[in-house]
Order: sequence, then structure tokens, then C-alpha cells
Amino acid sequence: MLTLRLILFGFFTLFVQESQAQQNCLQPMHEKDTSLQSQNVFGEPLESCCLDPMTGYFRDGFCHTGPSDLGTHVVCAIVTDEFLAYSQSRGNDLITPRPDYRFPGLKAGDGWCLCISRWLEAERAGVAPPIRLASTHKNALQYCDLELLQKYAWTDNGQQISNRE
Repeated sequence: MLTLRLILFGFFTLFVQESQAQQNCLQPMHEKDTSLQSQNVFGEPLESCCLDPMTGYFRDGFCHTGPSDLGTHVVCAIVTDEFLAYSQSRGNDLITPRPDYRFPGLKAGDGWCLCISRWLEAERAGVAPPIRLASTHKNALQYCDLELLQKYAWTDNGQQISNRE
């Protein structure tokens, strides 16, 4: 009987430790280590992308990233109908709400942290949405240069600040 109690106690302890580890993974990186401050593509503090709908890999409104973010959700895009249709055609439905993933579904004009690979794919297809550079994580520069991102720059007053070529 003592052996069974020890086994059950060990299982319970392991379960609690795993649950705590999963909760820690859901916290934004900047909350785990306040000495780390994410930077945008200009090397300045990363600005919020969108709070309604709440975006970001960590659902904190920022395009923060970390080791668990395998999609590298670092581009703060202002999604368009054209991009949403393209993404859906590629198997990534960003329109339909998915409450189980804390995903509200998007509509044109929403700010959303996109995977850099999807944004680049859309750019090659001619349907890349505009982006907020101050809210785009510096890790985007590991995949493309600043000049390309600047072609799609968007200001907070809803104006694209440069022409796409």
C-alpha cells in the first residue's frame, strides 16, 4: 500500500510540475525576464501591434517571439481582404473564429502578428498587407531587409507611407 501511495504521489507531483511549466510557457517572454526588452526593426522598443483583437503569439498585443514560437510571428500587419482570402486559399483560415485557440477571426483593417514566412510568401504573390514597422519585431530582419519592409510601411492614421514597386 505504501508503494502505491508513493507512486500516486510521484505522479501527482509530476503532473503539477508539468502544469506549472505549461503555464509559464503561456506567459509573454518579456514577463518571464524583465531584463529582456524586445526591439522593433529600427532597434527601438517594440510598440503594441493590436489589443482588439488581442494579437501576438503570446496574445499580449505585441509581436514578441521566443523559442516556442516556431512560426516566428513577428510582422505586425494591417490585414486586407485580399490577404485574408490568399491566406485562406493556402490553408490558413484567419477569418473564422477559433475560441479554443483564443482566436477571434479577423476582418480587413485588423492588426495581427503574422508569421514572417507567410508575409514573405504573400509579398511574392503580390498580396502582402501593409505593416506597422514600429510594431514589427527586429527578428523579421533575419528573413528580409528593412528596405522591403519599408515598401509596405503603414502609419497609425491609416496611410501607407511608401509605394510598393
